[in-house]
Amino acid sequence: MDFIDPHLHMVSRTTDDYANLARMGCIAISEPAFWAGYDRGSADGFRDYFEQLTAVEPKRAAQFGIQHYCWLCINAKEAENVSLSREVIAMIPEFLDRPGVLGIGEIGLNKNTKNEATVFMEHLELAIQYDQPILIHTPHLEDKYQGTRMILDMLCDDSRINPDRVLVDHVEEHTIAEVLDRGFWAGMTLYPVTKCTPDRAADMIERFGGERLLANSAGDWGVSKPTAVPDLIFQMRQRGHAESLIRKVVFDNPVEFFSKSGKFQTPTRKA
Repeated sequence: MDFIDPHLHMVSRTTDDYANLARMGCIAISEPAFWAGYDRGSADGFRDYFEQLTAVEPKRAAQFGIQHYCWLCINAKEAENVSLSREVIAMIPEFLDRPGVLGIGEIGLNKNTKNEATVFMEHLELAIQYDQPILIHTPHLEDKYQGTRMILDMLCDDSRINPDRVLVDHVEEHTIAEVLDRGFWAGMTLYPVTKCTPDRAADMIERFGGERLLANSAGDWGVSKPTAVPDLIFQMRQRGHAESLIRKVVFDNPVEFFSKSGKFQTPTRKA
């Protein structure tokens, strides 16, 4: 089955990962801006990174017949540095017209601090000003529930933000209901250790159905598996779910959400 991975950090992966993704049916990915494994010391570091996301990675992906899209921001880990964050946010409009940029992301909270919330709100202003879809990062582990509630409250407090153009990622069993109930899209991240396993993701699909629900691998610097979406496909088939439901989560829903950006083109497998 062809699939789209809506959240995959390919700058941290090898060319072999692209080849394996293609063999397993991946025909498009989107790559949110994120942490480099260390805190960058200047806005110029982000300029180079945005160049890599918008110019280099699409060429790497194209070698294997995979469409590459991206999202731009300064991530929540580095948002504690407000002055640097403002320099980066001021630079982002230079890149928004590039063909593969879908919107602003992944923005959110890391440790739920005041500075992180300030930078999050300033990213929202940027997205509103330039009419961009938004991809949200929710915190890890013990910070997740409180951080997710804080993020949803900030989003819902601004009437200019349309929940149908916001994807809230890294949902788990204790956060998914409120994300969907408030009208947002929800992303399940399939990590081998933290976040969500394919088995748990299948449980959530059975509980909540397939509407506004996506699955991703978020393969990054840590322990992660860039081919985790096929693992979910396998798990769903083992449970006897219809191919139409599986396809909805791993292909149709990403297409529907990403199409809210005028730059996304529905991918097709070349003959």
